[in-house]
Amino acid sequence: MKIISWNVAGLRACLNKGFDIFFEKEKADIYCLQETKVIEEQNPYHPYGYNEYLYPAEKRGYSGTMIYSKVEPISVKYGIDDEEYDSEGRTITLEFDDFYLVNCYVPNSKRELLRLDSRMRFEEIMNKYLNDLRTKKNVIYCGDLNVSHQEIDIKNPAANRRNAGFTDEERNKMTELLESGFVDTFRFLYPTEVKYSWWSYMRNSRSKNIGWRLDYFIVNKEFIKKVIDSKILNEVEGSDHCPIELEIM
Repeated sequence: MKIISWNVAGLRACLNKGFDIFFEKEKADIYCLQETKVIEEQNPYHPYGYNEYLYPAEKRGYSGTMIYSKVEPISVKYGIDDEEYDSEGRTITLEFDDFYLVNCYVPNSKRELLRLDSRMRFEEIMNKYLNDLRTKKNVIYCGDLNVSHQEIDIKNPAANRRNAGFTDEERNKMTELLESGFVDTFRFLYPTEVKYSWWSYMRNSRSKNIGWRLDYFIVNKEFIKKVIDSKILNEVEGSDHCPIELEIM
């Protein structure tokens, strides 16, 4: 099974930059999208053979998640039962026979870390949510998690130490999640490889590869034996993020 995750920075904008061509070329079983920025009647893309699960934010043109899946899930859950984050359409969970798939767009802590306290609360809720799920069956947690966990995951770690996405607080929350029994699949398979999944639109950052790794496939440690590969498709354009891919048995 092949699963792709991508922060598309607006589904309609990404479609204008070749999203449909990428979708049809990859032929993945499941596509998890973040920052879709559409409501149902605005979504122009309905590929044949896929079930669609859209979770828009209440605020128009903001946030939102979506999943296209060839396989019909056993159950679908929108949100994590928290009004602040659910109003922003940040999480969709699909239950399949062998695992739960959690597609998530983690809140950004914003400039001057104005939303850091809220972000910490989100991380605590999500840690409990994922660990509760793994008591029932395996878990795949994916999406734009808005943190570069280690210094290898960011081009300029020293200069970004207190910037959103690379604060000690955010990185420590990722460490807590992993230490609770989860595995960062890309870093597990490629412990020394330097690859990024997000580049600022400023200063030609992408062409200079001044980037951050913000997008992840994370699984519970018991499931890692089912992982064949975890890739960062950094040659694919269409957003300020690139897609990531997980292949499982």
